[in-house]
Amino acid sequence: MYYVAVTVYVITCVVLVLVILLQQGKGGDIANAFGGGASQAAFGARSGATVLSRATTVGAVIFVLGAILLGILGQRGPGSVISGRGTAPAALPAGAALPGTTPPPAVTPKPAAPAPAAPAPATPAK
Repeated sequence: MYYVAVTVYVITCVVLVLVILLQQGKGGDIANAFGGGASQAAFGARSGATVLSRATTVGAVIFVLGAILLGILGQRGPGSVISGRGTAPAALPAGAALPGTTPPPAVTPKPAAPAPAAPAPATPAK
């Protein structure tokens, strides 16, 4: 169902772009100043504007409804990204590995260096 809706939506988008590009602009460009404006309409001056305007309206309505439908069909599970997660796992003890992974190598502490010898106490001269 989802892929059928996506296919219809893409076709609607392409048709809507083509219909919009076929329409004649409302502004008086240089072609209209010299009498060439009527020759640019595909279906004549009056009927082309009506057919293309209605096609644009229908395409826009299908576009909006398709966007809403795809938004509903594309939603899976809860609406929030974090609402589907469970509680946080308990903290692992130091040196423990996650299930399915290898444990880290054991670290052996280096022996402490011997403490420096204390200096001999100074004897007072007599």
